[in-house]
Amino acid sequence: MIKIAPSILAADITKLGEEVLNIEKCGADLLHIDIMDGHFVPNLSFGPSVVKALKKISGLILDVHLMLSEPIKYIDAFAEAGADIITVHVEAESDTDECINKIHCHGIKAGIVFNPDTEIEPYKDYLNKVEMALVMSVYPGFGGQKFIDRVLPKVSKIRKIMGNDFDIEIDGGINAVNAMEAKKAGANVLVAGSAVFGAENPLDIIKAMRSI
Repeated sequence: MIKIAPSILAADITKLGEEVLNIEKCGADLLHIDIMDGHFVPNLSFGPSVVKALKKISGLILDVHLMLSEPIKYIDAFAEAGADIITVHVEAESDTDECINKIHCHGIKAGIVFNPDTEIEPYKDYLNKVEMALVMSVYPGFGGQKFIDRVLPKVSKIRKIMGNDFDIEIDGGINAVNAMEAKKAGANVLVAGSAVFGAENPLDIIKAMRSI
């Protein structure tokens, strides 16, 4: 089953609560929250207070993506704020095993993230320790980028290793057109920012992406 995870990076921050409630009514499954530190990626975004505020108003699964140099320092704060899933980059400076264990200590799901140029092989042992793998289909840091289709074999490789009962998320430039390619490759969780929040009718986009 395809799950849709709109990214709030593309939402109108001046009316974030209203926009989140709207996409929830339109059938979104998760809410993707990009956390950026201005160091691991060249941009800044949200903190735990935003996650805490969204937890109060929304019943969506909060999918918190830590694009941080040292995610280990912030896992507790985001878990306590209400994250349901926390994903960390294998390229980050923090020890990946330690991050996964710390996330699981909070009783929530953990995931690992692969940037477009990162190969699976050196990190494949982590896949059996997490509930989700996130493959970046753009270089992380900014929304609205063009989809990089050369990451699709990476998605297929993870699906082959992990089988059908494992969530593979893809993030970056996803829309109703290339969502089919992502699904064929093996992705079942689609992060869509501009495609959903920028749509005149988010309901139609979410339905189209889920029914591919």
